[in-house]
Parts: sequence; C-alpha cells; structure tokens
Amino acid sequence: MNKTLVSSIIIFFLAVGLAGFWYYQKNNYSKEVLKLEILGPEYAQAGEEIEYLVRYKNNGDVVLEDPELTFQFPDNSIIKEGEDLRRTKKTEDLYPGEEKSFKFSAHLLGRENETVMAQAWLSYQPKNLNARYESKTSFSTQIRFVPLTFEFDMPSKIETGQELRFSLNYFSNCQCQLSDLRIEVDYPDGFTFKDAAPKDLDETEWDIGYLFQADGGQVEIVGDIRGETGEQKIFRAKLGIYKEGRFVVLKEAAQSLRIVEPSLYISQTINSSPNYIANPGDMLHYEIFFKNIGDTPFQKKFMLVKLEGEAFDLDSLRSNNGESGPGDNSIIFDWKRVPALSYLDAGEEGKVEFWIKAQSEAFETHIKNPVLANQIIVSEIEKNFEVKLNSNPVITQAAYFQNEFFDNSGPLPPTVGQDTTYTIVWQVKNYWNELTNVKVKSVLPDNVKPTGNIFPEDVKFTFDSDSQEVMWTINELAAYQGISDNPLTLAFQVRLTPEADQRSEPAVLVEKTEITGQDKFTEDVVSSSVPALDTVLNKDDSVSAEEGIVQ
Repeated sequence: MNKTLVSSIIIFFLAVGLAGFWYYQKNNYSKEVLKLEILGPEYAQAGEEIEYLVRYKNNGDVVLEDPELTFQFPDNSIIKEGEDLRRTKKTEDLYPGEEKSFKFSAHLLGRENETVMAQAWLSYQPKNLNARYESKTSFSTQIRFVPLTFEFDMPSKIETGQELRFSLNYFSNCQCQLSDLRIEVDYPDGFTFKDAAPKDLDETEWDIGYLFQADGGQVEIVGDIRGETGEQKIFRAKLGIYKEGRFVVLKEAAQSLRIVEPSLYISQTINSSPNYIANPGDMLHYEIFFKNIGDTPFQKKFMLVKLEGEAFDLDSLRSNNGESGPGDNSIIFDWKRVPALSYLDAGEEGKVEFWIKAQSEAFETHIKNPVLANQIIVSEIEKNFEVKLNSNPVITQAAYFQNEFFDNSGPLPPTVGQDTTYTIVWQVKNYWNELTNVKVKSVLPDNVKPTGNIFPEDVKFTFDSDSQEVMWTINELAAYQGISDNPLTLAFQVRLTPEADQRSEPAVLVEKTEITGQDKFTEDVVSSSVPALDTVLNKDDSVSAEEGIVQ
C-alpha cells in the first residue's frame, strides 16, 4: 500500500471521529441542569394541615418540552375526598433560566417522632432529542406531637380472682376530623373478658367511628384477673385509623397491675381496719391479734410493743392491760394481766389493745413518706408494722373572661341563646408523698362545651361527649409539688350557651371538681374536691357580679 493511500485512510477516520465527537457534544444532555426540590416544614403535629412547595428550574441552555410533574403525598395523609395521594400535572415547556412552582396541601398522620416522606418526579424531553429524562427528589417531615390523649383509667393493684373494671379514655385536639377510628386492646395472661361499653367487635377491638376537634369518649371494660401474688400484669392498647385496609397506629397506651394477697399470723387493726391509713391528729385504736398456729399450748409469755417514728404523740399513749410510763415509746403486756398470754391452746386466738394519737405537728416540716411504725415481739416471734400517712393532693379552680391564656368572646352578661366563652383554670399541688395515676375530673353542664383551646397544648386532657366528663390526666405528682415550687396549671376554654330557664341566675360552667391519685407510698387512693363554678367570676376583677347573671 502506498503512502498516499495510507494517508487518505487516516484522514478519513479522523474526519469520522471528529464528526462523531461534534455530534456527541451537540446532543449530550445532563439531567443535572434541572433543579427539582420540595420545600415544606421539617416538623409538624399529627393532623396539622401543611403545605408543600414543589419548585423546579431549567439551569441549562436547552428548552425542556412536555414537562410532567408527579407529586406523591406521604402515606396516610388526609387529603380532599375523591383525590389520590399521587397527583400528576402536565405543564408548559420550560425555557432556559425559567422556574416554576406548584403547591400541595394535606393533613399528616403518624405516631410521635415518626418521619413521613413526600416525593416528586419531573419527566421531560430536551428539545431536538428523542429521549425523555426524569428527575426525582423527596422531603421528610417528623411528627413531633400527636394531639390525641389516650390513657388507661385502672387501679394499680388487685387481689387474684377479683373482678376488674377499667376504662380507656380518648380525646382529640387534632385540627382535622379523624374517621374510621378503632381501638385495639392486648390483655395479659390471666385476664378473662366479661363485658364492655360500648359494645366490642370481638372483645379486643372497638369501632370509634370519627372524632372532631375537642371531641372524645371512653371504652369501659369488665373482666376477671388471676395471677400469683406479686405478679405484674401489663395491659396494652392502640388507637388508630383503618386506611386502605391497614391499621395506622396514632397513639399507644400501657398500664401495669400488681396481684396482691396479704397473709399474716400476727395481725393488727387500727380503728377496726387492717389497712388503716392515718392522717395527722387521728386517735389510733390499735388491736393486736395473735393466733397459736402450732401444735402445743402457748404459756406464760410477754408481749412487747415498740413504737417508732416521730409522728406519734407519745404523751397520749394509754392501755387497759399494758404497762407504759409517761412519754415511753413501748408497752409491755404481761401474761399475769392478759389471760391469752398466760395460756393459749393450739388454734386459739388472743388480743391486746392500746390507744395513741398521731402527732398533729408532724407535717410542719417537709417530711417525705412519714410513717408510724410499731414492732411486736412475743417470745422468739417478731412482727413489724407500719402505719402510713396519706398525702394530700389539693385542687383549686377558677373561671375567667379576661385572662393570660385565651381571648374570650361573647356577651357579658351571658345572654340566652348566645355563645360566651370562658377560661377555666385548674391548679394542683401536693403534700408529703409522691402520687401516681393522678387525675382531675369534673362534669360540664349540657350547655357547656370545650372549644379545643388548651394550655399547655401537650397536656393529657379528655372530654366524653356522652357523659360531659372532662378529665386531666397528670399521672405523676412529686412530694411537695406546688408547695416548694409553682402549682401545676391547666387552662381550657369552654363555650356557654345559656338556656331560658337560667335567666336571672348565674349559669354553672363546671360542676364539682375532684382530684384523685394513687399514693405511691401508702398505695391508697387519695382525693380532694372543690365546689362548682358559675358565671359570677369571683377571681376575675374585670367582670362584675351583675355581669355574671344570665340575661
């Protein structure tokens, strides 16, 4: 092959290569020239309506033809009836440097701290190219708070074999209506279901239907419980919605129950009660019973009773057949004065008794978990008892028109057939012992309804639309909470619509309010209450007494 031919071939391939490179450069397109993004809130409440902004821009120098935008809402979002969670929009051609945006709104649903994701796709065809390209992006929002209250109302202990009655209370403060609601309950081993109100679907499920904002109710369940002494039984429940055949959990609750079964061979009662819980200043009548559970007689024994703890008023101690000196902290019962200590046959029982006061000044200082303890010694047998002293939770309530929490509206004086809103403020404090399962309950008159305005927003507050019961679930109160610091406070707004038979009288806004709680130390249920409130707002200086009379 001559040099001229070789040179021609080389020149030909170079020309083909240069032409191909030029064609590639002219027709090559990068998806990176299209900027696609979703803007929205990083955090939201469940049920809150949020808005997504989908924005895209052509950063290249080629027209993008026939763009088609697809937006996918997060799973379980509530959107307008009849619409799909995935939306597709065909838009006009996008010229170099041009930017467009679209808005999409929905109510988000999910558990607390759950992250939900929205997605967007944009497909298009660059001018002079046959291929279609697609860009994709996503945006995540965390559900920080679910404005639903869902709580067990259940005792903390029970004896085996006893009937157990408890309820599940629920309340919605979501901004949207919740539909297809359902409650599912998981019972521990040893629980036998008997009945429920409202009627159950299959003993573990209840159809709630729907809830509007500031709406709520309860499910009451009855059954029997069995277990070993000291065993903890845990009840669990879920509140959620059925959406497209799936159960979407919005709130969960759990409550433990302890099985107790006391048994003693030396026993005592105080004021005729085997489980007496004392209060300061009480006169305590001790009766100590002792039973011979052996096979041989019990003869010529002494009984020593020692009193321990600063809560006793030792100067008040007296006994008909026991010996003690003024100010002594012990009593001796001699077999010469107590026949049952002189001779007690197998299976027989004897008794001694004494009286003493609980120290009324014992609570002037911050004593936590105070007790009146006594030790009983009979021969080699020794038994210790403690009389615990209940804590004292206190509830105060007041009603306001002018207040720092909410803006109220409506006529003053309140007028028949017209709405006037008021703010109810509950404040709680506690003495001496820690409390659990603390609840504040009251009943609203039929013509009074909560508006849904609550402070603080994350408080556990429920309203049963059928019984008109409002309940504040506090759960835990520390010893001296509200005494050593500020009282625990809840404010909620109510709407009063006076009726004709209330004209010329104050209208009741809230009935008697009671606080109850389980004393962690005494394991007793303690309570206190305050009377009803009406429209004569004694605590609101901005409203006169005359402005509290219905017109």
